[in-house]
Amino acid sequence: MGNLATVKAIYEAFGTGDVPAIIDQMADDVEWEHWEDNHAQTAGVPSLQARDGKAGVSEFFAVAATMGITDFQVLNFMEGGDQVAATVVIETDLPGGGHYRDEELHLWSFDPSGKVKGLRHYVDTAKHIAAWAT
Repeated sequence: MGNLATVKAIYEAFGTGDVPAIIDQMADDVEWEHWEDNHAQTAGVPSLQARDGKAGVSEFFAVAATMGITDFQVLNFMEGGDQVAATVVIETDLPGGGHYRDEELHLWSFDPSGKVKGLRHYVDTAKHIAAWAT
């Protein structure tokens, strides 16, 4: 399966709640949300924290399961080299009462064996910080 097909399969699995199928596509040493300087991370936004390995990705999906996602649409994909980008629209009602609707870019990076070695969510950080602070 190529990188684009893998990302499409990950979103399909997300839509059905099949987290084990998603985790299976991760490299053992996957780096999730690794940034030099990310204001959402320093503000403590749970869904945007840096995580490592398959266990860390599982932690991300445990947080995502609490988010009350009311809309999630993949708008398009772009592929180049060892990366695939997807633009998505997400709307969610957070456990503390916060709410946001955002258009995001998800950047997936792959290792030579075709496993996900990294993911970054490019989001409206201010929206996420405000919604999680509610």
